[in-house]
Amino acid sequence: MQTRQLYKNGPQVNPIGFGAMSFGGMFGKAENATSLKTLDKCVELGVTHIDTALIYGPFTSEEIIGEFLKGKKTPFTIATKGAFNPETRKIENSEKFLRDSLEGSLKRLGVEYVDLYYVHRLAKDCQVEDVMATMLKFKEEGKIGGIGFSEIAPSTLRRASKIGHVDAVQSEYSLWTRLPELGLIQTCKELETTFVPFSPVGRGMITDAGVNPSKFRDRDFRGANPRFIEPNFSANVAIVEHFKNYAHDNGYTAQALAIAWVLHQDDKCIPIPGTRTPQHLEENMKALDIKLSDTQLAEIETILPVGFAHGDRYTHTQLGLVESYC
Repeated sequence: MQTRQLYKNGPQVNPIGFGAMSFGGMFGKAENATSLKTLDKCVELGVTHIDTALIYGPFTSEEIIGEFLKGKKTPFTIATKGAFNPETRKIENSEKFLRDSLEGSLKRLGVEYVDLYYVHRLAKDCQVEDVMATMLKFKEEGKIGGIGFSEIAPSTLRRASKIGHVDAVQSEYSLWTRLPELGLIQTCKELETTFVPFSPVGRGMITDAGVNPSKFRDRDFRGANPRFIEPNFSANVAIVEHFKNYAHDNGYTAQALAIAWVLHQDDKCIPIPGTRTPQHLEENMKALDIKLSDTQLAEIETILPVGFAHGDRYTHTQLGLVESYC
């Protein structure tokens, strides 16, 4: 089986992890029974890394994973995230809040330790050096194996790394979200920090099935996303259609090819596509069988050039929660 190292001196995992955000209903209603079947399929297909968060639900995603793991020796390395207050939806990075969040996550997951713990977002009123000191305490106490941050700037990664080693940074990265190429991927390589791309199929956009905003349910994360609102949505559909045709002409599904493209950008990155169904998981994992030539990579670049997407990747409010750097 192909493997990549989760982080420096860390465990070897399948190059494709599993993002469990959808278990929490962030892309519409998720059935617990189907989520459990999807985790069964993860085991069957050799997926060995699961990524979740306190806020997914909130709590639901962690609870489902905990239910699945109950009475078993875990077949996964587990990453979870804290920083969002589930009651206020605001970001908190104090030691007390992060500690309480971590303890709650461990309880829901039914484990005493997680392999990787992320600060989901940095609060504007906190210094990353102080947050890093808190995370190092958790590691020294044996509650976490690795330290991670989500959606931070390269400069912040450098500041944190002066306090201790940052094991992983995750950020949105796909054919339609290329920002990490402007410094984050390079800084991760330099500092031996694993880069973990989430949403590698553009939140369902770069898939054979595509998405239909008219069918988004109330809690669907994409409902207010500018890329899924007209006239941006139709413009994006028209462009992505050329990529789908290219994928099919080469014998691939669009989602498998999109994930394979991410895997080829960095031989140490570990993308974490998510889904609510075993069938979609099986399609995602076919990316491991795709070996792209330089010619194919250049052709894909022509079809979906850097910056092709119409609209911001987040709402104005959501953009205020992530660190921009270009």
